[in-house]
Amino acid sequence: MNNADRATELNKTDLLVSSAKSIVGIAPYVGPLLAELVGTFIPNQRIDRLGKYAEELDKRLSKFEQDFLKEEMCKDECIDCFEEGFRQATRALSDDRRKYIASIIENSLSNDHISYIESKYLLQILESVNDAEVIWLRSYLDPTIEGDQEFRDKHKNILEIVIATFDSSQDETDKAALQSSYTNHLERLGLIRPQFKVDRETNIPEFDGTSGKQKVLFYELTPLGRVLLRFIGLCKEEV
Repeated sequence: MNNADRATELNKTDLLVSSAKSIVGIAPYVGPLLAELVGTFIPNQRIDRLGKYAEELDKRLSKFEQDFLKEEMCKDECIDCFEEGFRQATRALSDDRRKYIASIIENSLSNDHISYIESKYLLQILESVNDAEVIWLRSYLDPTIEGDQEFRDKHKNILEIVIATFDSSQDETDKAALQSSYTNHLERLGLIRPQFKVDRETNIPEFDGTSGKQKVLFYELTPLGRVLLRFIGLCKEEV
């Protein structure tokens, strides 16, 4: 790359950074504070997503005093947490995802028992699950058959159980495989855990004749799963 090309690329980057700062600056309450962070890590990212995220974050952080925010954002751990939120927001494809990220940032400032390092860890866990998996995780908050019917009806297209048999179509087989992978992934992350079937008479675990694995009666949220749901705004504090 020659000097002219390099200068052109730098000008493009400067323009993107300026645009990003202008967009987050629209947020009346925290915009000026957010703009200070943007230039350090946002070049060449999706500016429109950042703007939507800044608006969502602004609504949530307006409850805090400006002096408190300025004091917290002088802390390296706080800045690191905010930067992680920005990084993920530039990749967030849905409004729900932006709300989850902003909610964790809000809770990182509100919760005295969770450090910024731990809040960033929750952000990283959130990044590792897709929006469908978040819905599945939330469904385990009330695992009873008739539990939280309104939520289940709203997300029926995701939560409707698909069981693949030898006569199933390829579409059904594929969807069943994906649903199973969601559950396995959430379990590997430590967000849900299985309760296994046990023979009531012998008290011996039951095993699947095909896979050889222990049969699962149902899944339940782990404490970590509840913390994540609470911090992304899908679980009330008292639950």
